[in-house]
Amino acid sequence: MGGMPTIRGLRIPVATVVSMVADGMTAAEIVDDLPDLVVEDVAEALRYAAEAVRERDSVQRMKLLLDQNLQARADAH
Repeated sequence: MGGMPTIRGLRIPVATVVSMVADGMTAAEIVDDLPDLVVEDVAEALRYAAEAVRERDSVQRMKLLLDQNLQARADAH
């Protein structure tokens, strides 16, 4: 799927499942719509998405700290 994370190697993107949850669907409804999935796959998709957000936020904080450090060094010279 072009580098897009998928559920258990199936051709179902994590983002699709997360969007379905965001739209108010229950895990049972998602599994009904996507019969290759099991309820645990929905939970795993949400865990994956949460970790991806945490990692993104962590990288953004590190970049901000690095930029601040570089600016402070530049100001000191």
